[in-house]
Amino acid sequence: MATAGAGGDSGGAAGRALPPRSPSGLVLQTVEMHTGGEPLRVVPRLEAAEQAAARGLSLLSLRREVAATQDHVRRALMHEPRGHAGMYGAVVVRGEAAADGAHLAALFLHGAGYSAMCGHAVLALGRFALDYGLVPAPTRPETAVRLRCPCGPVTAFVPWDGQRSGNPVRFHSVPAFAAATDLAIDIPGRGKVVVDIGYGGTFYAFLSAEQLGLDVCSSKTRDLVSAASAVTEAVKEQFKLHHPESEDLAFLYGTILTDGKDAFSEEPTTNICVFADEQVDRSPTGSGVTARVALQYHKGLIQLNQSRTFRSSTTGSLFTGKAVKAIKFGDYKAVIVEVSGEAFYTGTATFTVEEEDPLKYGFFFK
Repeated sequence: MATAGAGGDSGGAAGRALPPRSPSGLVLQTVEMHTGGEPLRVVPRLEAAEQAAARGLSLLSLRREVAATQDHVRRALMHEPRGHAGMYGAVVVRGEAAADGAHLAALFLHGAGYSAMCGHAVLALGRFALDYGLVPAPTRPETAVRLRCPCGPVTAFVPWDGQRSGNPVRFHSVPAFAAATDLAIDIPGRGKVVVDIGYGGTFYAFLSAEQLGLDVCSSKTRDLVSAASAVTEAVKEQFKLHHPESEDLAFLYGTILTDGKDAFSEEPTTNICVFADEQVDRSPTGSGVTARVALQYHKGLIQLNQSRTFRSSTTGSLFTGKAVKAIKFGDYKAVIVEVSGEAFYTGTATFTVEEEDPLKYGFFFK
């Protein structure tokens, strides 16, 4: 459906359907979605990525190759003037290139680079896969969509009425675990705090905003972002992460500040996720919910199949999460977590890039 390549001919109705552009300039077609308010700009096809995947690269290796050779695509779509500081995206890798029995693979994009996992994107891509025919024979009332993510395989379960997908969508995570609990960290200028570090496809530091003199529900977002970013930098300097399968995954993606309500309750618990280069997730954060459920299970605060509701402090949107299976993952006692939320389409877009534009690949500032 969509490619990233040279512009077409300049004559005829097809040529006039797009603005005038450089003959060699990019034309990028996208499907626009959001999950819980967090945007997802889907690139249905990037030929360079599929050609690289066809050479047998692992998805982590493919991520490195795309970052090295196609990063202009990410910058053009994530940064201004086409994107914004909170933009998020996914490049879909389809067909044989997805491999390993998956319906599709995905590379996740954001303002600062590439992520290993993105739960809100998986929920949206589950719907996308059905509606755009990437699953050969969808079944009613729900279809399993198998996705390959850089962190590993995940499965989305998507309502299907025979014509179109629906909500809510849920997914089963990669093995999630507690990497560290009650870890004392010294935050320059802020004092000592105690954090937990959980893995849900990527690593996050967790702590209550109260430890930093803030309220996750009422403090100004810029104050929460500044504090969370300070925690992220301090944890990176003071704690070494380890992943059982790949050191490429052993990096801290961000910090999630919570309301401190980790013990099981029927009431929602609120958090804000600050990731990458001070980017704020508008949703409750799918991989963050996965990691937080793993931590709560590890601490004995929830049991298997005991569902909790997580609220975003930025939009009020809700995800649910529960541990559905206990497993061993390397040296860790891990769980498979089910996360559920609602994803919606917001449109489609065709973006053009003129070679003579000095800002053709975007710009970014805070």
